[in-house]
Amino acid sequence: MADSNNTSGPNFTPIDIAVFSIMLTASVLIGVYSGLKGRVTTTQEYLLGSRNLSPIPVLFSLLGGVISAISVLGQPSEIYMYGTQLIVLFVGLFPVCIFIHQVTLPILYNLKLVSINEYLEIRFKSRLLRKMASSLQLLYNLILMGICLYAPSLALSTVTNLSTTTSIVILGVICTFYTSIGGVKAVVYTDVLQTSLMFLGLLAVVVICCLDLGGVGNVWTIADRGSRLQFFNFDPNPFVRHTFWSTMLLGVHIFLYLAAFNQITFQRLASVNTLQTSQRLCLAFVFGIIILWVLFFFSGLVAYAVYEDCDPLTSGKIEKPDQIIPFLVTDKLRNLPGMCGVFVAAIYGAVLSSISSTGNSMTCFIWQDFLKGAPFFRNLGEAGATNTLKVISLAIGAISIGLGMLAGKFGSVFVLISKLSSVIGGPLNGVFIAGICTPWVNAKGVMVGCVTSFVFNIWILIGTFISGKGGAVPLSLSTEGCSTAVTNASTVVFLNTSLTETQFNNTYLVHSLLDNTSTRAPSVNIISDNESRGDTIYDISYCYSGVMSIVMTLILANFVSLLTGPLSPSSHSEGVVSPSCGRFHQWVWQLWYSSTPHSQHNAQRPQKGQTSADVILETTGVVP
Repeated sequence: MADSNNTSGPNFTPIDIAVFSIMLTASVLIGVYSGLKGRVTTTQEYLLGSRNLSPIPVLFSLLGGVISAISVLGQPSEIYMYGTQLIVLFVGLFPVCIFIHQVTLPILYNLKLVSINEYLEIRFKSRLLRKMASSLQLLYNLILMGICLYAPSLALSTVTNLSTTTSIVILGVICTFYTSIGGVKAVVYTDVLQTSLMFLGLLAVVVICCLDLGGVGNVWTIADRGSRLQFFNFDPNPFVRHTFWSTMLLGVHIFLYLAAFNQITFQRLASVNTLQTSQRLCLAFVFGIIILWVLFFFSGLVAYAVYEDCDPLTSGKIEKPDQIIPFLVTDKLRNLPGMCGVFVAAIYGAVLSSISSTGNSMTCFIWQDFLKGAPFFRNLGEAGATNTLKVISLAIGAISIGLGMLAGKFGSVFVLISKLSSVIGGPLNGVFIAGICTPWVNAKGVMVGCVTSFVFNIWILIGTFISGKGGAVPLSLSTEGCSTAVTNASTVVFLNTSLTETQFNNTYLVHSLLDNTSTRAPSVNIISDNESRGDTIYDISYCYSGVMSIVMTLILANFVSLLTGPLSPSSHSEGVVSPSCGRFHQWVWQLWYSSTPHSQHNAQRPQKGQTSADVILETTGVVP
């Protein structure tokens, strides 16, 4: 296994260290100052900034909260390995943005919630459902924090001799410190600095490399020559990793989970003083995400253009695809003073913003959904409750550091986080959509739908891992231009130590690489081999998982609700369902009863202890 430190050149220079240290110091000072200014004394202020934060810092915090080092490192590697078809996920953002702006945000904002899962208890009158949703989100966020802490350690291990463990501890301690002191205010105002650094740092890398390559046009030409440019693959085959349809649906799922029903996003949208401001923030958030993602995706094309004929992954210079951008910085930009420091500062800015936002949202879940109503905590004053929130924040930070040390066992961070969001986020998206858009669905229905969908996703995830399926073969990569040829023996060793971690199919890659000294994997042969072994449910593209989970949850929720008794229009609290869907529910309900004779209509209304389903069955003659 190659040591990236040995292949990338010298460690941090004094200028790099200075740039990096200034960023860390500034983050701590801004966070501490924001927390101590005006002194946070209430839980509302700690979690929501008293719902009176300035929109501009909140916008930066929205972007920084959901765009992390996972995006900075993972998305370029996806483009580098598999091409640009992933960019079509933007198509899925726009309908979801309209849905959030017009449907979900007005409902959730006007309910004045602190934890977004409070909605589930209000809508379905089930505290168990609320706690189940919070538990799933806590599980996802803990794993996310571990991965976010691990991702920047890839950058540091590529440009310095700093170990991944040391990097994870530094990040975790700094972030936990200012988050626990200042709450959401500290998080929001430090996010302004960190998100700006993330954008400007990567932009500087892309611009400099583009100039060296002769401009954007040359980058595009090289990418096209390497078959990286693909946007309109309309293949309906669900087993193809990236098609127009699969990536569009991936965009729908990702943005639903990131923006519609995500505690991190909701806390920020709820922290401004009017619904109109919150809705404008939602629109600005979409355009901000597109700008950042375009930069991340294009950086992957730039990396491919630089290493078109000397791939550092195949040649063993790096261990994982997610190291391609850090390696690019140290390999090609090492002669520019401070450039490594700027890049690592950008990576750290990305992860600090995500970790602090996620930690703050988890603190909100634990307090609002589990502890606040408990006998011991119920009688705490505001000061005691605020101190409890700080202790919770410290504990979350310590746990995330431990999980960060385990995250290196996983493969490509982008694919991993996409699969986890599908396993957990998909069913939860389905529950919220059912609550808002299907007023007749009851608590039993969404519980069955959510649990079944979650168990199904876990089965697919475990089955994929055990069977060794669900992998993907990258587009062709070459080492023809490398100064030192890669031998067959070193290729086999490298595959055994590295490529297995990125879900490549070793059997087919080894065969292809040993038969081709340029290390170009002939895709025709690989596709033929895959077809001969037969595709199974485990080979379905990860892009479909999220939407499949949502659909499964909605179908089961509706089916079970109809069997156990659909809710009547009068059973809801005001403002918990979409007005349009509420009117449709009222119309269907009245139409059903008006279609029966008046005497039968009166007799067939649910009596005490009788469900609406019983009435339907009796009316249709199924039950005597």
